[in-house]
Amino acid sequence: MAFRGWKWLLLLGRQNTLAKEWRSRRGGPSLCWKRCCHWSTGKPLDPEVRAFLEENTEVTNSGHLTPEIRLRLLTPRCRFWREKPDLWPYGDPFWAIYWPGGQALSRYILDNPRVVKGRSVLDLGSGCGATAIAAVMSGASQVLANDIDPIAGMAMILNCELNHLNPFPITIKNIINSEAGNWDLIVLGDMFYDEQLADGLHHWLQKCIRIHQTEVLIGDPGRHQFLSHSIHSQLHKVIEYSLPECTRQENYGLTSSIVWSYQPSNSLDHS
Repeated sequence: MAFRGWKWLLLLGRQNTLAKEWRSRRGGPSLCWKRCCHWSTGKPLDPEVRAFLEENTEVTNSGHLTPEIRLRLLTPRCRFWREKPDLWPYGDPFWAIYWPGGQALSRYILDNPRVVKGRSVLDLGSGCGATAIAAVMSGASQVLANDIDPIAGMAMILNCELNHLNPFPITIKNIINSEAGNWDLIVLGDMFYDEQLADGLHHWLQKCIRIHQTEVLIGDPGRHQFLSHSIHSQLHKVIEYSLPECTRQENYGLTSSIVWSYQPSNSLDHS
């Protein structure tokens, strides 16, 4: 099965497995910066994993909205574009795809550095780490990347190296439903692919806004699960980007991606 078919499974079917992981991995009692970091600057990666990722991904800055950012991704020139998915040894590589919502968020931050400059930023469901990288490039004072896949965390470190950045702190805990963290800004892209996960995100983001007046930006290309969820009525459209042809082909007809500002009503803030 080619990776194009594999990606279709990731997009439509195996996402249910990942959603269950997000729902089952409960966060700890605190989002304290140091306690939730699994990697920090200067900590070496497992050499075997590093070698595997370097061998089986391609460094690219083309075909997406942010040519300023170089990333290790799975591309048609990679072995696993053609291999059977089950031969990949580390679980479904969601992080190896630069999803459209993340592309839009990263483009917006690079074009509008004032959004993050001097602020603390949480990149939730960070994947390849592009949006966190964009925040660092744009002058964020603190950046924490979060993804429940430990291989994603390792890939983020490699991507920081590619962009000549010191690795930012990374946590692989599920922090949804944990204590609301005191962030100036939370960014999340392509996370609304499961109704129960969307409900959990909705409630947790409301709590962060209510307690800490956190700003929330969401990137999504208009998937049905996102557009049909009740959160959509509380979003303000910030900007829409036309997706590059390569990204369109890989996402089965999606032509644009939107950055939304999440602004829940006062009544829902107190739910």
